[in-house]
Amino acid sequence: MPVFVYILRCADDRYYVGTTRDGLERRIAEHNAGAFDGYTKWRRPVQLVYHEEFQNPVDAVAMERRLKGWSRAKKEALIRGDFERLKMLARNRAEHPHPSTGSG
Repeated sequence: MPVFVYILRCADDRYYVGTTRDGLERRIAEHNAGAFDGYTKWRRPVQLVYHEEFQNPVDAVAMERRLKGWSRAKKEALIRGDFERLKMLARNRAEHPHPSTGSG
């Protein structure tokens, strides 16, 4: 059974990253119906802007965690399919790590 990693654009223009095994259409409908008490309930309506399918749930969860740690600029480059910009943003972060953590 496939697992989907997805990014939603919320009504307040913020992004939400999640995973589902139940199918994307159903999950988006649940978010828009306010079925979850979390982040998206107060930011409806939401719109699906990116998704990726995984056969291995472990890979899907790893990708979800990775995306949740990304900057807005990196998420937007991924959404646009701008992989050159994505590489540039990743390089910049590696070359200029955040001073409080040392790792970016």
